[in-house]
Amino acid sequence: MEKELQEMLDLGTTTVSDACDRLGINAQAVGIMPLDRNFTLAGRAFTVKTIPSANVNPGNVGDYIDEVKEGQVVVLDNEGKPNATVWGDILTIMSHRNKLAGTVIHGVCRDASRSLELGYPIFSRGNTMRTGKDRVECVAINEACSLGEVHVNPNDVIIGDADGILVIPQERFDEVLKIGKQIESAEDNIRAEIAKGSRLDAAREKFKYHALQTRDEK
Repeated sequence: MEKELQEMLDLGTTTVSDACDRLGINAQAVGIMPLDRNFTLAGRAFTVKTIPSANVNPGNVGDYIDEVKEGQVVVLDNEGKPNATVWGDILTIMSHRNKLAGTVIHGVCRDASRSLELGYPIFSRGNTMRTGKDRVECVAINEACSLGEVHVNPNDVIIGDADGILVIPQERFDEVLKIGKQIESAEDNIRAEIAKGSRLDAAREKFKYHALQTRDEK
């Protein structure tokens, strides 16, 4: 993993989310959660867009997997639909074998036990057994898509942990990381203050807690 990606992941999604709020970036993919709260991921997006199929033979929606590079995150936009899966056992095995960083789904997956067995990170809106075969079709690869209200472009940075998923536009990565480190430092100082017995309101005032997430107006 790239050093900068690891640094952002180490900050955690809560701190990075606050940094994005401060910078006015809509980054939080609300409602997409890990199958296991211990899962984390960080990588650059390989995007896939699927829709309900109107074709008699819509093809195999998983054939793109051979094109995904080691360390990338598969981002699947299935419009959040819960009635057909776009990810399952074989895709999990392939992705684990090829050392992908993980999979994020605006929709649902199946064969959740394989993800847990292999420790392969999947973040989704849930899981069910109902196959997407003949129900969905792939209409775009490595084009702009969305995770609900959050837009994703190819190579945007995706980070995820127990609190969910964030999408960082690649052109704003450096400033998000910088602000995230500032927020983490301030909160570390607050934790140290209250550990010494200080009042919380005094510690927050001292390290300007209430300004940490407030959007910068420039």
